[in-house]
Amino acid sequence: MKKILLALTAVAAMTGSASAADLAARPYVKAPMVAPVANWTGFYIFGGAGGGLSNSDQTILATPTGTPLTIAQRQGGSGWFGTVGLGYDWQFNSTWVAGVFADGQFGSLRATVQDPVLGITGNQKLEDSWAAGVRLGWLVAPNVLSYVNGGYSGAHFGSTNFLTLAGAPAGVHLNGYNRNGFFIGGGVENNLNIFGISAPGWFMKTEYRSAFYNAKTKDEISNVTNLPTGVDSIRANSWNQTISTSLVYRFNWTGPVVAKY
Repeated sequence: MKKILLALTAVAAMTGSASAADLAARPYVKAPMVAPVANWTGFYIFGGAGGGLSNSDQTILATPTGTPLTIAQRQGGSGWFGTVGLGYDWQFNSTWVAGVFADGQFGSLRATVQDPVLGITGNQKLEDSWAAGVRLGWLVAPNVLSYVNGGYSGAHFGSTNFLTLAGAPAGVHLNGYNRNGFFIGGGVENNLNIFGISAPGWFMKTEYRSAFYNAKTKDEISNVTNLPTGVDSIRANSWNQTISTSLVYRFNWTGPVVAKY
């Protein structure tokens, strides 16, 4: 009996030694890393520049009856502008971002205003505008946002000195005025950590916007001088299309966050 116990003890000792040796020789395997996650929630500011087209559908009306004297004619122009703004975004899941923002534009978008009945024409400039709205975006990548936006907009149109069709001063002047409306648009915003350059918090966005402003009749307010009384008036709406590129700084952005273990 003692011999059997000694034999079993020896076998157990050798098995334990072999198992310990196997464990000691097993290589160390590093835990897999979790994919980086970026968070778009937070405040941001931006500034940039762009260009645009200004269009206006104009109809000549008889005063004071309001009877159309001509069919609607589309007049247009173009120009440049600068823009500044701020906003707040909220990333509510892994792929969707919603936010609010406000911005202002200033520059020179010119369009033609003319009255073929009276034979006068002039240039009207959209000098500045502002907008407040919301946007909804989808993350194409953790640091690239594709979005649509829309909201309320206001604009200031500068004064116009009319000329005759021959180019001589017509002696008719229209003071500047304000108009309100709405806008829709969309764009793409991406982090500037590209080509090996580290730029935490800095982004670039390119955006298209289409703004529609309320129609205005030239004699709605008493700011037209030397216009023949009871002749006619110009009724026009304004539709402006712009595209801009802006540099964006996000205060909360520190780059992708990697989980700790």
